[in-house]
Amino acid sequence: MNRVPALLCCGGLRTDYIITARGEARLMEMGGNALYAAAGARVWLERVAILARVGDNYPASWLDDLRDCGFDVRGIRRVPGSQDHRTFYAYLDENTRVDTEPAKHFARWGLPLPAALRDYVHSTPGQDDPHCYEPLAFTPEDFELYASALHPATASSPLTPDPPGSPSGEGGKPAVGLHVAPSSIRAQRYLPEVARRHGVSIVSADPGERAMRPRLMPYVEAMLAQVDVFLPSVQEVKSLLYDEPAKVDVRQCAEWFAERGPRVVVLKLGADGALVHERRSRRFWHVPALPVLVVDVTGAGDAFCGGFMADFVAHGDPVRAAIAGAVAASLAIQDYGPLFILRAAQDKDEIDRRAAFLRDRVSAV
Repeated sequence: MNRVPALLCCGGLRTDYIITARGEARLMEMGGNALYAAAGARVWLERVAILARVGDNYPASWLDDLRDCGFDVRGIRRVPGSQDHRTFYAYLDENTRVDTEPAKHFARWGLPLPAALRDYVHSTPGQDDPHCYEPLAFTPEDFELYASALHPATASSPLTPDPPGSPSGEGGKPAVGLHVAPSSIRAQRYLPEVARRHGVSIVSADPGERAMRPRLMPYVEAMLAQVDVFLPSVQEVKSLLYDEPAKVDVRQCAEWFAERGPRVVVLKLGADGALVHERRSRRFWHVPALPVLVVDVTGAGDAFCGGFMADFVAHGDPVRAAIAGAVAASLAIQDYGPLFILRAAQDKDEIDRRAAFLRDRVSAV
């Protein structure tokens, strides 16, 4: 893949250890929010890149698999040494999960604790530190190296897709989008600036639960000033803004975020779908979730974000983009792992049917 990707998905590549809400254990699965977002984007868009860091111990065969699936992997940087790629999730129900105390949750289901999790604390150590990057955080310097590698003739060349067939940004110019999945609060704060210097025209961020803490409010606000699209979950919104989460007003929250910079705010409501707010028109829409059989909800929010940005980069319509995100999320929850999304997306008739189903059920609120 020599052409510039139309969407860059930045975040983590992980090794997942999951206990589902039904007590099923899935061990050493390929995962990570960058990959789930990229898979959601690939439902709609061919040219998708993954930007992430991995250690020497990340399976080389997995990188080969990603390349074979059509992802641009030039932005996956190997860093020296053995790195911690582990993520543990125990689902208490289909909408609630925890990522700590694996021994307790394996014991709750009468399952042996995997040796790899004996010293595990949680999946995102250091992500809430605004003063430094954790070892696997993709940094602005990493982005500079990636952009320079795409344009070896000059480090100042912009990231611009080659027409024809490129998505269009404002004024009809070819657009490149960057989605920053939950990662270091420092990376979320500074990546948009360097990306725009290299020609990225649309930036989105999914903050992640550890960034959405009242003590980090100045850094969250600084990040909001840099992004075009903000895609938090309603649980993250409650954590940042409410001492009494039961009293959350999602419309007011969306407006609060939009006032600080993003032109579009999408609150992910889990099984209740998504609330879309456009700052310029001051309008709100509700896009429902698709009624499908739930097998595993891991990565559904990331797939939604990737699907949203793939369509938004191409068309600029937030409601249409939210429908694309909801379709991608519906594929993510129907089986295990991000690569299932790619297999399911090959049924284009089914993808179109799901999008049409949602279009008839979008409501202005």
